[in-house]
Order: sequence, then structure tokens, then C-alpha cells
Amino acid sequence: MIRMTRLSDYAIMLLTHFARRPEELRNARDLAVQAHLPLPTVRKIMKLLAHHGMLDARRGVKGGFNLARQPEKLTLADIVAAVEGGVSITKCSAPEERCRLEGLCPVRGNWRRINRIVLDALRGITLAEMTRQLHFEGAGGGHGG
Repeated sequence: MIRMTRLSDYAIMLLTHFARRPEELRNARDLAVQAHLPLPTVRKIMKLLAHHGMLDARRGVKGGFNLARQPEKLTLADIVAAVEGGVSITKCSAPEERCRLEGLCPVRGNWRRINRIVLDALRGITLAEMTRQLHFEGAGGGHGG
């Protein structure tokens, strides 16, 4: 099973709260309540996202966080890379990885191709799109005939 970590999932979910009202300042405590997530987890994610330039932090009594970039300019690939350090289906498909079997491996090129396709898919979906419900034909009771 290929799966993103919970932190990536939570980061995307939290950022959709920001994207729905980009002008509004939000604090970690309120977001934790709205998202039904533990406050330490929300703080950790917000700190990561601020570090990677996705959130702006404002200190003070009326401080909080808001989006540093327009939701249309922020892709799922950007978010996952900030939280996970990159997107890699297998360890050997990461560009910086070296494997002792690299010269002998008959599937490494295929894994890199698959990784590129997944990365391109994540690059093709913006945070703005994640604020809306996407509908795919054939997915759960679609139009059949």
C-alpha cells in the first residue's frame, strides 16, 4: 500500500481552512478545534508550513497565521514536499538515492517513471481545487447506463 503520512494529509486539510478565507488570521488553537486535531500536531504542522513559506506568522495578542501564497499557486506537491521532504514512491526512486543494486536493477527506471507521474499529478492539483469537492465519473455510484 502506498500512503502519505498523516502529517501531509493534515497539512492539506488545515491549509484548506486557510484557502477558504485567505484574508482571515487563524491561530493554532482555533484550527485544532475546527479540524478535530490535537493542538501539538497542528502547531507542528503550522510551524513547518511557515518555515517553507506557505504560511505567514503574525505575533501578538491579535496574531495568527494566514496564507503566504494564493491557493491557486500552491500545489499538493509543494505541500507534501514541505512536510515529507519530497515525493518518492520507493526509496530508490528519489533522485538523491544510491542503491548498491542500481546497476543491476531491471525496474529502477520504471519506478522513477511512476514517481514522475505521481509527482506530476500532485503538481496538477492546487490548494484552491482542494477546497472544492472533486467528482470523478465511475467513482462510487456515478452515471451508469
